[in-house]
Amino acid sequence: MKIATFNINGIKARAEALVTWLREAEPDLVALQEIKSTDEAFPHEIFEGLGYFIETHGQKSFNGVALLSKLPLEDVERGLPGDDGDEQARWIEATVVGKRAVRFCGLYLPNGNPAPGPKYDYKLAWMERMRARAAELLASEEPVILAGDYNVIPQDEDAAKPEAWREDALALPDSRAAFRRIVNLGYTDAFRAEVEGPGHYTFWDYQAGAWQRNNGIRIDHMLLSPQAADLLRGVTIDKEIRGRDKPSDHVPLVIELDA
Repeated sequence: MKIATFNINGIKARAEALVTWLREAEPDLVALQEIKSTDEAFPHEIFEGLGYFIETHGQKSFNGVALLSKLPLEDVERGLPGDDGDEQARWIEATVVGKRAVRFCGLYLPNGNPAPGPKYDYKLAWMERMRARAAELLASEEPVILAGDYNVIPQDEDAAKPEAWREDALALPDSRAAFRRIVNLGYTDAFRAEVEGPGHYTFWDYQAGAWQRNNGIRIDHMLLSPQAADLLRGVTIDKEIRGRDKPSDHVPLVIELDA
């Protein structure tokens, strides 16, 4: 099973580019972030025409997540548990049954800037809610994938210029510690299970020639439960699509799972 996560930065602006990539890469399962669309406005027909089942958790103009799957999406849940008053569309999960059942969670973690401040407090609270949900999912003892834009640079080697991010919410010590608390439940960072060292990024800002200078950061991640990690067969970052016309500022992270 080929599984991807991709922050597309607006489904309306990026639909054509997304369709092109889907046809080329042919992923079986995709978590999308920042669709910036209500559920009703999401262009379902385009992706259904490519053979995908679609589930969305949308929000007008902001946030929004979606799952695309070549297999039916079962037991769909929208919204991260733990705060009934949270109206931001940042979490969706479903079960996909191929060779075995896999619980697939798509997430768009809050940015948190400016920090300190209310937005950073929300980020850390959201991450604690995610840790609680991640622990619950582990208890199922089935393959679980937590895929998305985490808005966390886990270590200095995950940034071309780590010194530029010292005071940013994506790299502050509390953000990194919250990320580690989730990993330390027993999850595996799929990319780092396969690839070591610096120079691997999933995001390049639109400003200051970041792409041309390869001034990137790695903030899109897939965390795998032990049962999913045992099935991991490979991982890639589809970097080259960042250089195409009207790109997202993110690129897809893709894994191969024996599932």
